[in-house]
Amino acid sequence: MGTLTGRVALVTGAGRGIGQATACRLAQEGAAVIVNDRDEQPAAATVALIEAAGGRAHPVIADPSRRPAAEQLMAAAVAAFGALDIVVNNAGTTRDAMFHRMTEDDFDLVIAANLGTAFHTTYAAMPYLRAAAKAEIAATGRPHHHRKVVMTASVSALVGTIGQANYVAAKGALIALTRTLAREFGPFGINVNAVAPGFIETRLTAAKSAGDALGIPEEQRAHALAMIALGRFGQPSDIAGVTAFLVSPDADYVTGVTIPVTGGQPGGM
Repeated sequence: MGTLTGRVALVTGAGRGIGQATACRLAQEGAAVIVNDRDEQPAAATVALIEAAGGRAHPVIADPSRRPAAEQLMAAAVAAFGALDIVVNNAGTTRDAMFHRMTEDDFDLVIAANLGTAFHTTYAAMPYLRAAAKAEIAATGRPHHHRKVVMTASVSALVGTIGQANYVAAKGALIALTRTLAREFGPFGINVNAVAPGFIETRLTAAKSAGDALGIPEEQRAHALAMIALGRFGQPSDIAGVTAFLVSPDADYVTGVTIPVTGGQPGGM
């Protein structure tokens, strides 16, 4: 039995990168996993990986950056597996530009994808997290088990990053939201924490070519690598492992914290 046997977890942005690695790791630990993504093909690929390894997963294609879609996502999750215990707010994107060149559309898009999705998804989960725990407290005096919410923030929010004012603002808000929700939800046995990845190899950090909306110029990648004490870029599995710890019973007395996962990158130690 894994540490999450009997639990139901939902991971947003689970079709690629950190989200996919996290969904697979939680399934490996025994959770039934709702794989949420805006795009059908990546979500199906993650489900296939989980099922091939003997796990249970169900795809829900939705963009929960708006409340109605987030509510539909939660309803589909509970319909698939009967409950909800863990929410990993991983979905996000970047649209980098120096502040004086940043468009309103790019600012709004990044805030909505990173902060808005986490807000609406967590809010929509309340009937299945807070209300469920409240009913258990009324019946027996305590929640049956700890329920968990994890935000995927960024070390950028701890140090600032040139050319990412929109992204850093969104991720910084997630850290602040984590601290507040930990205090609000604590009486119901709901732990709220965040991971702050450093430079992780995903499509958001791949070498950027001219005209690409995502990615990072190669010279910036080389500079970032030179600053990492462990001498390598992080992998999505590095983040998945820390998230798996935070949602496990081993972290039942951990709440309101942000854990940098950076390989010793300055600002993340």
